[in-house]
Amino acid sequence: MGDGIFWYPFRRYREWSGSTALIDWMESSDVHIFKINVPGYKKDDIKVQIEERNVLSIRGEGFKEDKEGKENLVWHVAEREAFSGRGKFLRRVELPENVKVDQIKAHVENGVLTVVVPKDTSSKSSKIRNVNITSKL
Repeated sequence: MGDGIFWYPFRRYREWSGSTALIDWMESSDVHIFKINVPGYKKDDIKVQIEERNVLSIRGEGFKEDKEGKENLVWHVAEREAFSGRGKFLRRVELPENVKVDQIKAHVENGVLTVVVPKDTSSKSSKIRNVNITSKL
């Protein structure tokens, strides 16, 4: 992450393809916050997982509008059906290395899923390691 290299969490994944599950990503000194549009989805319709290599996977499993008592209706336009998030979606975000994947929390309210990813702010030893040189092996 240092040395002028910019980390971009979406560089490998292109599942957007018109999904209404749009993502905002914010960062503070101790957390990453992702807000995802999930209109009409309930908590049980959404799956948030960490895949290999710190990949945050957000999946909408789809739902169907309650059709009970609507058998006699004739549909003329179905724009909400097409654009309101019904069906399935998949969004993946590559997380940086310095996060605590075991402490990630997610909450859905008013059609917005909020995922909070805490950073690991503990000081870690440098990846550079000095090797002691002796006169004999």
